Amino acid sequence: MESATIAPAVRVLIVEDGEDQRFLMQRYFELAGCEVTAVETAEAALETMPTQDPDLVMTDLILPGMNGWELAERIQSGWPDCVVVSSSVLEAARHPPLAARLMKPVSRADVRSLLEKLVPRWAA
Repeated sequence: MESATIAPAVRVLIVEDGEDQRFLMQRYFELAGCEVTAVETAEAALETMPTQDPDLVMTDLILPGMNGWELAERIQSGWPDCVVVSSSVLEAARHPPLAARLMKPVSRADVRSLLEKLVPRWAA
């Protein structure tokens, strides 16, 4: 009998300064079977990147200190295999050109759809 190989969980880094929004996003990704790290600032995200090595980063655009646009650029140049997604209340035209963008409020279905489209090894 062959043993099934279980793929490691998709690693997600959430960058969101709003506590309620951060908790909600973290919960949605956890319910989708992901390993989640959540931080409040872009600076904390950059400190976390080397040790967490996320498959996907979901970042708010309006953050204290470094904003989400600059964070996305830094992640894309330093970790080109990492998928970066913006999440904001700003209209879509004001989001940076990334793999995807989610308009707030984000739903659990939005998160599952995002994973299905952008992280091929994720299984529902």
